[in-house]
Amino acid sequence: MMTRIVQLFPLWAIICSVTAYLFPTLFSAFKGSIIPLLMLIMLTMGLTLTTKDFLRVLDNKKAICVSVLLQFTVMPSVAYLIATTMSVETDLLIGMILVGTVAGGTASNVLCYLAKGDVALSISMTAISTLLGVFLTPLITTLMIGQVVDIQFSDMLTSLLKIVLFPVAVGVTFNTLLAKPLAHSIIKTTPILPLLSMLSIVFIIAVIVALNQPKLQSIGLVMLVAVILHNTTGLLLGYFIPKRLGFDEKVCRTMAFEVGMQNSGLAVALAMKFFTPAAAVAGTLFSIWHNVSGSILAGIWRRSAGSSSDNNKA
Repeated sequence: MMTRIVQLFPLWAIICSVTAYLFPTLFSAFKGSIIPLLMLIMLTMGLTLTTKDFLRVLDNKKAICVSVLLQFTVMPSVAYLIATTMSVETDLLIGMILVGTVAGGTASNVLCYLAKGDVALSISMTAISTLLGVFLTPLITTLMIGQVVDIQFSDMLTSLLKIVLFPVAVGVTFNTLLAKPLAHSIIKTTPILPLLSMLSIVFIIAVIVALNQPKLQSIGLVMLVAVILHNTTGLLLGYFIPKRLGFDEKVCRTMAFEVGMQNSGLAVALAMKFFTPAAAVAGTLFSIWHNVSGSILAGIWRRSAGSSSDNNKA
């Protein structure tokens, strides 16, 4: 039952977004809950990882390196290009850049599984990009928009250490060192962790929609187009560049999700902490859209993988 609820994440995100848009006062008072909820999401991610997941980097170093390179070059560059081409205002430009510079989203692991990609590789990629993002996100953001707004690199780095690295480290430490066989089994099999993560993300989205309700009336469609272009470009380049480099189909699918799906919840938290609610619009829309597009793509690839298996058996 819980698994089915999590699989319907895009639907819950849309329902809560519409509710928050129509009744913003129900959620706007919870602005201060965004960062604690994001830390909870990072903790749940850490609880699904062990040090062995990080050691998988040694099994496919080339794929990891290409994925990280695409993650922190393609996505920031495309975000900046789209935002400047569409001549969006400064707050919206900041939001797009933040979405482009954060690490890959944890939802990519689930969608990779559904698409019959390499789940172990996906987890390794997400873990590595998350750790590197602690340092690369503030660095790239400062380089790209430091002249537009005054960004304190050290402050953003400190926040990322607190929001991302600390809770992930706590989760990994518990899962690796403290969990006994029974507890380890519970952590690995119970659906409560992805459910908690999904509920947290949905609530964050609702809060941001409520805070930006007046702004969404005027810029919502423009930003939605920008977000769709950004996400689609990431998915396409994340698939076809590795394909050209000679990676097999399974790895290409995995890398497409890792590159195209961002940790937009973190982008929202950073926007709210260092900039304005308007800067969080891109992350909010991305949170909704990339799960919709990712689910559709995973469904298509899963069916094509099934067809290929049937043909091989024949």
